[in-house]
Amino acid sequence: MTKERPAMSAADAGDAADGRSPASASIPPVENPLSSLTAGIIVCAYTGKRWNELTAGVSELTAQLEPGDQVIVVIDHNDALLARALAELAPQGSNVLSSQGAPGLSPARNTGIDACLNDLVLFLDDDAFPQPEWITAYRERFAESPDVVAVGGAVEPNWEGGSAPRWFPPEFGWVVGCDYTGMPKSGESIRNPIGASMAIRRTSFDAVGRFRSQIGRVGELPVGCEETELSIRLSQALPGSRILRDTRPVVKHLVPKSRQRVSYFWRRCYHEGRSKEAVAALVGTQSGLSSERSYVVKTLVRGVGIHLLAAVRGDLWGVARAAMLPVGLTATVLGYMTGKIQRFRLERLHTRADRRGGRPTGTGTP
Repeated sequence: MTKERPAMSAADAGDAADGRSPASASIPPVENPLSSLTAGIIVCAYTGKRWNELTAGVSELTAQLEPGDQVIVVIDHNDALLARALAELAPQGSNVLSSQGAPGLSPARNTGIDACLNDLVLFLDDDAFPQPEWITAYRERFAESPDVVAVGGAVEPNWEGGSAPRWFPPEFGWVVGCDYTGMPKSGESIRNPIGASMAIRRTSFDAVGRFRSQIGRVGELPVGCEETELSIRLSQALPGSRILRDTRPVVKHLVPKSRQRVSYFWRRCYHEGRSKEAVAALVGTQSGLSSERSYVVKTLVRGVGIHLLAAVRGDLWGVARAAMLPVGLTATVLGYMTGKIQRFRLERLHTRADRRGGRPTGTGTP
């Protein structure tokens, strides 16, 4: 059974609701030391187009549950999908909820977190399929060490059509929400997990709050980084805590044809840059871009050489893959700079409004 948790103070509760860290925090105590850790798995969905993937994933999760576990399906502002989930998934044991707050993945996840009193909070995308022992693998990793506050699992692409486009560089696997070349090894520390498959101790949310609603994916708009910002907040607020990568919990993440186009590649990289700028503004540039610097210097530069060498050896598509690395980097930097310029202009507009007694103008004229 799940257990009641001590109430937060009024001040801390206000901070947590806004995604901010309470005034003081330490590594949360581990309540269940071994495999008795209970798991609440949150699956958020906003469209009926992924109904088959959603039901397949939920069915597999249900088969993996142990006493005290639960599956929480959160429907993000889609009445027809909510009605269908209540009619078909709720009778099978899932806790089906309607997302509270504004549309978007972050508020939907927060709705699930608020309903979850389990020891571990696991997150699965609605188009990702968990492999056998997925829940058990997370449970065992957290049981091994009390200072582990979050874990990112392995996210393998399930390419519609059977394989990746031959121009697609594996260094940019994150574009389609999957693992990518250059990631740390299993058991090593990471800054943040990939949102399609991750797990966080429930007490960590009590300590630092929820996902920030002003960042994260909304519908089809390819933005993100909400898990990045939360992970940085965890590391900053809980000294001595660790966030690890673990390749034992595996999911297969669907990559539809619509995300196998160069146009999507460019858009996703561009909006990732804008998301990175938003995160850097919240947590600081040093923390917000720490992993990206290493990724560019080590992974992308090395990747160009690897793909060109493959072309020399007969794989002519290696030239295309090598070319896509600077293309993706350029789109990401462009998105970051666009966000930075827009933020600067907005700050200037607010400053002018303050000087004019709260009357914002876009021209600066009296």
